[in-house]
Amino acid sequence: MKRGRVVHGGRVQGCTPWPNEAGGAGERVRLADGRVVDAGEVQWLAPFEPRTIFTLALNYADHATELAAKSSADQATFLTAQKAEPIIFLKSANAVVGHRGLTRRPRDAEFMHYECELAVVIGREGRGVSRADAMDYVLGYTVANDYAIRNFLEPYYRPNLRVKNRDAATALGPWLVPRDEVADPMQLRLSTHVDGQLVQEGTTADMIHDIASLIAYLSDIMTISPGDVILTGTPKGSVDVRPGQEVVCEVEGVGRLVNTLVEDWEPVGLE
Repeated sequence: MKRGRVVHGGRVQGCTPWPNEAGGAGERVRLADGRVVDAGEVQWLAPFEPRTIFTLALNYADHATELAAKSSADQATFLTAQKAEPIIFLKSANAVVGHRGLTRRPRDAEFMHYECELAVVIGREGRGVSRADAMDYVLGYTVANDYAIRNFLEPYYRPNLRVKNRDAATALGPWLVPRDEVADPMQLRLSTHVDGQLVQEGTTADMIHDIASLIAYLSDIMTISPGDVILTGTPKGSVDVRPGQEVVCEVEGVGRLVNTLVEDWEPVGLE
Protein backbone atom coordinates (compact mmCIF):
# COMPACT_ATOMS: atom_id res chain seq x y z
CA MET A 1 0.00 0.00 0.00
CA LYS A 2 1.13 3.56 -0.70
CA ARG A 3 2.32 5.38 2.37
CA GLY A 4 3.49 8.88 3.22
CA ARG A 5 4.77 10.99 6.12
CA VAL A 6 3.22 14.21 7.35
CA VAL A 7 3.22 16.60 10.29
CA HIS A 8 -0.17 17.01 11.93
CA GLY A 9 -0.95 18.30 15.39
CA GLY A 10 2.72 19.02 16.02
CA ARG A 11 3.99 15.50 15.41
CA VAL A 12 5.21 13.37 12.54
CA GLN A 13 2.84 10.62 11.47
CA GLY A 14 2.61 8.08 8.72
CA CYS A 15 -0.41 8.27 6.43
CA THR A 16 -2.13 6.48 3.58
CA PRO A 17 -4.45 7.72 0.81
CA TRP A 18 -8.14 7.86 1.71
CA PRO A 19 -10.93 7.87 -0.88
CA ASN A 20 -13.26 10.85 -1.07
CA GLU A 21 -16.93 10.39 -0.35
CA ALA A 22 -19.22 10.44 -3.37
CA GLY A 23 -19.13 13.90 -4.89
CA GLY A 24 -16.30 15.02 -2.63
CA ALA A 25 -13.47 17.24 -3.80
CA GLY A 26 -9.78 17.34 -2.92
CA GLU A 27 -7.34 14.86 -1.42
CA ARG A 28 -7.80 13.17 1.94
CA VAL A 29 -5.42 11.05 3.98
CA ARG A 30 -5.77 8.59 6.84
CA LEU A 31 -3.28 9.29 9.61
CA ALA A 32 -1.54 6.57 11.61
CA ASP A 33 -3.73 7.44 14.60
CA GLY A 34 -6.85 6.61 12.56
CA ARG A 35 -8.14 10.11 11.83
CA VAL A 36 -9.06 11.10 8.26
CA VAL A 37 -8.16 14.68 7.34
CA ASP A 38 -7.93 16.85 4.23
CA ALA A 39 -4.50 16.75 2.62
CA GLY A 40 -4.28 20.53 2.94
CA GLU A 41 -4.42 20.26 6.75
CA VAL A 42 -1.03 18.54 6.99
CA GLN A 43 2.56 19.46 6.25
CA TRP A 44 3.95 16.87 3.89
CA LEU A 45 7.41 15.39 4.38
CA ALA A 46 9.35 13.09 2.10
CA PRO A 47 7.60 9.70 2.40
CA PHE A 48 10.75 8.14 3.90
CA GLU A 49 13.85 9.50 5.63
CA PRO A 50 16.45 9.89 2.86
CA ARG A 51 19.96 8.64 3.53
CA THR A 52 22.37 8.94 0.59
CA ILE A 53 20.78 10.64 -2.42
CA PHE A 54 22.25 9.57 -5.77
CA THR A 55 21.38 11.86 -8.67
CA LEU A 56 21.69 10.95 -12.33
CA ALA A 57 22.71 13.56 -14.88
CA LEU A 58 21.53 13.23 -18.48
CA ASN A 59 20.17 9.70 -18.16
CA TYR A 60 17.49 10.15 -20.84
CA ALA A 61 18.61 10.08 -24.46
CA ASP A 62 16.23 12.85 -25.55
CA HIS A 63 17.32 15.16 -22.71
CA ALA A 64 21.01 14.50 -23.43
CA THR A 65 20.38 15.34 -27.09
CA GLU A 66 18.46 18.47 -26.06
CA LEU A 67 21.40 19.75 -24.00
CA ALA A 68 24.05 18.66 -26.49
CA ALA A 69 22.30 20.74 -29.14
CA LYS A 70 22.69 23.79 -26.88
CA SER A 71 26.40 23.21 -26.28
CA SER A 72 29.49 23.37 -28.45
CA ALA A 73 30.18 19.66 -27.98
CA ASP A 74 29.87 17.24 -30.87
CA GLN A 75 26.54 15.47 -30.26
CA ALA A 76 27.75 12.00 -31.29
CA THR A 77 30.75 12.21 -28.95
CA PHE A 78 28.57 13.61 -26.18
CA LEU A 79 26.03 10.78 -26.39
CA THR A 80 28.69 8.08 -26.67
CA ALA A 81 30.23 9.30 -23.42
CA GLN A 82 26.81 9.21 -21.72
CA LYS A 83 26.23 5.58 -22.70
CA ALA A 84 29.67 4.42 -21.57
CA GLU A 85 29.21 5.24 -17.88
CA PRO A 86 26.48 7.00 -15.88
CA ILE A 87 27.15 10.50 -14.55
CA ILE A 88 26.17 10.42 -10.86
CA PHE A 89 26.62 12.91 -8.06
CA LEU A 90 25.50 13.05 -4.42
CA LYS A 91 22.90 15.32 -2.91
CA SER A 92 22.50 16.38 0.73
CA ALA A 93 19.32 15.83 2.77
CA ASN A 94 18.79 19.58 3.26
CA ALA A 95 17.82 19.77 -0.42
CA VAL A 96 14.67 17.68 0.18
CA VAL A 97 11.18 19.13 0.59
CA GLY A 98 7.86 17.28 0.63
CA HIS A 99 4.69 17.35 -1.45
CA ARG A 100 3.06 20.81 -1.61
CA GLY A 101 6.36 22.32 -0.41
CA LEU A 102 7.92 25.62 -1.46
CA THR A 103 11.16 25.99 -3.43
CA ARG A 104 13.08 29.27 -3.70
CA ARG A 105 14.26 30.63 -7.01
CA PRO A 106 17.68 32.26 -6.41
CA ARG A 107 17.79 35.98 -7.18
CA ASP A 108 20.62 35.47 -9.70
CA ALA A 109 19.00 32.53 -11.53
CA GLU A 110 18.62 33.22 -15.23
CA PHE A 111 17.04 29.87 -16.16
CA MET A 112 15.64 27.52 -13.49
CA HIS A 113 13.78 24.41 -14.53
CA TYR A 114 12.03 21.41 -12.98
CA GLU A 115 13.13 17.80 -13.55
CA CYS A 116 10.41 15.19 -13.20
CA GLU A 117 12.02 11.91 -12.16
CA LEU A 118 11.24 8.41 -10.97
CA ALA A 119 12.97 7.99 -7.60
CA VAL A 120 14.06 4.48 -6.58
CA VAL A 121 14.26 3.81 -2.82
CA ILE A 122 16.65 1.12 -1.59
CA GLY A 123 15.40 -1.34 1.04
CA ARG A 124 18.37 -3.67 1.66
CA GLU A 125 22.06 -3.25 2.30
CA GLY A 126 24.22 -4.51 -0.52
CA ARG A 127 27.73 -4.45 -1.96
CA GLY A 128 28.72 -5.80 -5.35
CA VAL A 129 25.11 -6.51 -6.29
CA SER A 130 24.69 -8.20 -9.68
CA ARG A 131 22.39 -6.72 -12.28
CA ALA A 132 20.31 -9.91 -12.17
CA ASP A 133 19.66 -9.50 -8.43
CA ALA A 134 19.48 -5.70 -8.33
CA MET A 135 15.70 -5.27 -8.25
CA ASP A 136 15.51 -7.38 -5.07
CA TYR A 137 17.18 -4.44 -3.30
CA VAL A 138 14.42 -1.99 -4.21
CA LEU A 139 11.97 -1.06 -1.44
CA GLY A 140 9.73 1.07 -3.63
CA TYR A 141 9.31 4.20 -5.72
CA THR A 142 8.31 7.83 -5.36
CA VAL A 143 8.22 10.96 -7.52
CA ALA A 144 11.00 13.56 -7.53
CA ASN A 145 11.19 17.09 -8.88
CA ASP A 146 14.89 17.99 -8.88
CA TYR A 147 15.25 21.65 -9.84
CA ALA A 148 18.32 22.87 -11.73
CA ILE A 149 19.62 26.38 -12.33
CA ARG A 150 20.99 26.10 -15.83
CA ASN A 151 23.18 29.23 -15.87
CA PHE A 152 25.05 27.86 -12.82
CA LEU A 153 25.81 24.65 -14.71
CA GLU A 154 27.65 25.85 -17.81
CA PRO A 155 29.98 24.32 -18.75
CA TYR A 156 28.23 21.07 -17.85
CA TYR A 157 31.18 19.60 -15.94
CA ARG A 158 31.28 22.41 -13.38
CA PRO A 159 30.75 21.13 -9.78
CA ASN A 160 27.07 20.97 -8.93
CA LEU A 161 26.89 22.48 -5.43
CA ARG A 162 25.21 25.73 -6.53
CA VAL A 163 22.95 23.87 -8.94
CA LYS A 164 21.66 20.87 -7.02
CA ASN A 165 22.21 21.22 -3.27
CA ARG A 166 20.13 24.26 -2.40
CA ASP A 167 17.68 24.04 0.50
CA ALA A 168 14.31 22.62 -0.57
CA ALA A 169 15.39 22.33 -4.22
CA THR A 170 14.34 18.68 -4.51
CA ALA A 171 10.72 17.75 -3.89
CA LEU A 172 9.94 14.09 -3.07
CA GLY A 173 6.57 12.39 -2.64
CA PRO A 174 3.82 12.29 -1.87
CA TRP A 175 3.83 8.50 -1.59
CA LEU A 176 6.28 5.64 -1.27
CA VAL A 177 4.84 2.92 -3.51
CA PRO A 178 6.03 -0.64 -2.74
CA ARG A 179 8.07 -2.33 -5.45
CA ASP A 180 5.50 -5.08 -6.00
CA GLU A 181 2.78 -2.54 -6.83
CA VAL A 182 4.68 -1.26 -9.88
CA ALA A 183 4.59 -3.95 -12.55
CA ASP A 184 7.36 -2.54 -14.76
CA PRO A 185 9.22 0.58 -13.59
CA MET A 186 10.92 0.80 -16.99
CA GLN A 187 7.58 1.44 -18.76
CA LEU A 188 6.15 4.42 -16.87
CA ARG A 189 4.94 7.72 -18.34
CA LEU A 190 6.33 10.92 -16.80
CA SER A 191 4.77 14.35 -17.22
CA THR A 192 5.13 17.88 -15.86
CA HIS A 193 2.54 20.65 -15.85
CA VAL A 194 3.30 24.29 -15.00
CA ASP A 195 0.17 26.22 -13.98
CA GLY A 196 -1.89 23.52 -15.65
CA GLN A 197 0.00 23.52 -18.98
CA LEU A 198 1.79 20.35 -20.12
CA VAL A 199 5.48 21.21 -20.60
CA GLN A 200 7.31 17.88 -20.26
CA GLU A 201 6.45 14.33 -21.22
CA GLY A 202 8.45 11.14 -21.53
CA THR A 203 8.80 7.51 -20.50
CA THR A 204 11.21 5.61 -18.29
CA ALA A 205 11.80 3.29 -21.25
CA ASP A 206 14.09 6.02 -22.63
CA MET A 207 16.60 5.80 -19.77
CA ILE A 208 20.16 5.27 -21.04
CA HIS A 209 21.07 3.30 -17.89
CA ASP A 210 18.17 1.32 -16.43
CA ILE A 211 17.42 0.84 -12.73
CA ALA A 212 19.08 -2.57 -12.36
CA SER A 213 22.25 -1.34 -14.07
CA LEU A 214 22.39 1.72 -11.80
CA ILE A 215 22.06 -0.36 -8.64
CA ALA A 216 24.79 -2.74 -9.80
CA TYR A 217 27.04 0.20 -10.75
CA LEU A 218 26.59 2.04 -7.45
CA SER A 219 26.98 -1.05 -5.27
CA ASP A 220 30.25 -1.83 -7.02
CA ILE A 221 31.59 1.52 -5.78
CA MET A 222 30.08 1.67 -2.30
CA THR A 223 27.65 -0.09 0.00
CA ILE A 224 24.03 0.78 -0.66
CA SER A 225 21.73 0.90 2.38
CA PRO A 226 18.04 1.19 3.31
CA GLY A 227 16.87 4.76 2.79
CA ASP A 228 19.28 5.46 -0.07
CA VAL A 229 17.45 6.88 -3.06
CA ILE A 230 18.36 7.08 -6.74
CA LEU A 231 16.95 9.95 -8.80
CA THR A 232 17.01 8.34 -12.22
CA GLY A 233 17.04 11.38 -14.53
CA THR A 234 14.51 13.38 -16.54
CA PRO A 235 13.29 13.50 -20.14
CA LYS A 236 13.50 16.56 -22.37
CA GLY A 237 11.25 19.59 -21.99
CA SER A 238 13.03 22.25 -19.92
CA VAL A 239 11.04 25.46 -19.37
CA ASP A 240 12.09 28.36 -17.15
CA VAL A 241 9.83 28.65 -14.08
CA ARG A 242 9.18 31.73 -11.96
CA PRO A 243 8.00 32.53 -8.42
CA GLY A 244 4.30 31.99 -7.98
CA GLN A 245 4.08 29.16 -10.51
CA GLU A 246 2.80 25.73 -9.50
CA VAL A 247 4.74 22.75 -10.88
CA VAL A 248 3.10 19.32 -10.91
CA CYS A 249 5.25 16.27 -11.69
CA GLU A 250 3.52 12.94 -12.21
CA VAL A 251 4.83 9.42 -12.69
CA GLU A 252 2.29 6.89 -13.88
CA GLY A 253 1.16 4.60 -11.07
CA VAL A 254 3.47 6.25 -8.52
CA GLY A 255 2.05 9.66 -7.74
CA ARG A 256 1.39 13.32 -8.44
CA LEU A 257 3.85 15.69 -6.76
CA VAL A 258 2.92 19.38 -6.36
CA ASN A 259 5.47 22.13 -5.69
CA THR A 260 5.36 25.94 -5.82
CA LEU A 261 8.15 28.39 -6.64
CA VAL A 262 8.67 31.37 -4.33
CA GLU A 263 10.89 34.44 -4.30
CA ASP A 264 14.34 34.16 -2.77
CA TRP A 265 14.98 35.98 0.48
CA GLU A 266 18.00 37.57 2.11
CA PRO A 267 20.14 35.17 4.19
CA VAL A 268 20.05 35.80 7.93
CA GLY A 269 23.46 36.27 9.51
CA LEU A 270 24.46 35.75 13.11
CA GLU A 271 25.29 38.86 15.10
